[in-house]
Amino acid sequence: QVQLVESGGGLVQAGGSLRLSCAASGSISGINAMGWYRQAPDKQRELAAIITSGGRTSYADSVKGRFTISRDSAKNTVSLQMNSLKPEDTAVYYCNALKLTTSFWGQGTQVTVSS
Repeated sequence: QVQLVESGGGLVQAGGSLRLSCAASGSISGINAMGWYRQAPDKQRELAAIITSGGRTSYADSVKGRFTISRDSAKNTVSLQMNSLKPEDTAVYYCNALKLTTSFWGQGTQVTVSS
């Protein structure tokens, strides 16, 4: 089992920045990738950004150029730097870890961007 704990959400004005962090613990060896997903009210959960164990990153088109995902392997953390935030970025953000074919999820952290 992998446990994931997110932090860093909150309320910010449009154009502002937030940094989310996710700490992984438990059986963390063999994690293939970690990512951030988000779910807005009445919408499906969607991928925002992902980073593989090899360090490759991928972003949703809607966040490219504004969000940056990074990881600290020594601390078993993955972070999401979010700049130039827009009201449409408002959502619950979930940390995800993929180990073989199993996904593990954090409890989520709320990000609210006011206009």
